[in-house]
Amino acid sequence: MQSPPGGHPPDLRSPAGDFSAELADVAPRLRDLRRRRGLTLEAAAQRAGLSPAHLSRLETGRRQPSLPMLLSLARIYGTTIAELLGELSPEHDPVIRGGSREPAFADGWTYHQVGSPGRAMQTLRLIVPYGAQGDLVRVHPGEEWMYVLDGRLKLTLGESVHELGPGDSAHYDSLTPHRLAAASREGAELLFAHTLLQSPDLYPHA
Repeated sequence: MQSPPGGHPPDLRSPAGDFSAELADVAPRLRDLRRRRGLTLEAAAQRAGLSPAHLSRLETGRRQPSLPMLLSLARIYGTTIAELLGELSPEHDPVIRGGSREPAFADGWTYHQVGSPGRAMQTLRLIVPYGAQGDLVRVHPGEEWMYVLDGRLKLTLGESVHELGPGDSAHYDSLTPHRLAAASREGAELLFAHTLLQSPDLYPHA
């Protein structure tokens, strides 16, 4: 597996860290998207499994979100990580050229946008480092699909644990409690797709 471009990713777990430019403007976008969806801080935090205080710190830039947190918030707001990061390409462009977008880093994860905004699903190429987010359990409406390109990945679905290698894939209902972790020390690289949350109550003005 090739090393993530751009050198070592920043440590986003400490609010005093040297954060990457890709995440510099996330805070105001998180606040604006929540307000545009007509959600209170408390309602959005509950949907994301966060405390209102934690979400408030994300919206004011005092904390930086991890990649799984960005995925969760993107679903809740019916958008993509690309919009959260301000990396919008022409809407509904059917072709994304290799190397046309810079990767982004969050909490040790590296992700490349491989889809267009404005769709009902989001597609990513993820590089998961060994041990990263191995204890984070996630539950949310929708579906997830993944295909392992390199390394080995441990996928926990409810009480079942699966180890996936290159060429293996998984497709599951994301209401099933799940978590991802690299099972090999060199990490794991995978294609990943998930549906965005499109709940009518998130769009009161639609």
